[in-house]
Amino acid sequence: MPEANDDRRTDDRAPITLRVDYKRLNTFFADYTKNISKGGTFIRTTRPLEVGTEFMFVLTVPAVSPSGAGAEGADIVKIELAGIVKWVVREIDATDEKPAGMGIQFVFAEDKDRRKIEDMVAGMMSEALGARLTQKLLGSR
Repeated sequence: MPEANDDRRTDDRAPITLRVDYKRLNTFFADYTKNISKGGTFIRTTRPLEVGTEFMFVLTVPAVSPSGAGAEGADIVKIELAGIVKWVVREIDATDEKPAGMGIQFVFAEDKDRRKIEDMVAGMMSEALGARLTQKLLGSR
């Protein structure tokens, strides 16, 4: 059974796979997201951190224009974020529908940082899902 806090996700998520790099006990790990939202992400890993762990990680994302359209041969952008582990699925409890990993809530020092990430996620969602579905998921602005 997954270890969980009662505060599960509140934002709609898009099934977007991104590379995530983070450090644990002086060892660097590279895993991948299963999905992402304005407020957090799910990192697929067989070595989840403990619930409540605050950590820094780097998301590698495709460069997205403000309109949400990716540029031809787009560059990648590395974004350093803070997060807290809200829940985990241990490998022994994993299924096809719920793979091993950890649910991460983004932690922002300032509102401008939050808005930057929200805009980036909205752009990636628009590119992956289309503008109409993204507006439905995120609510019209």
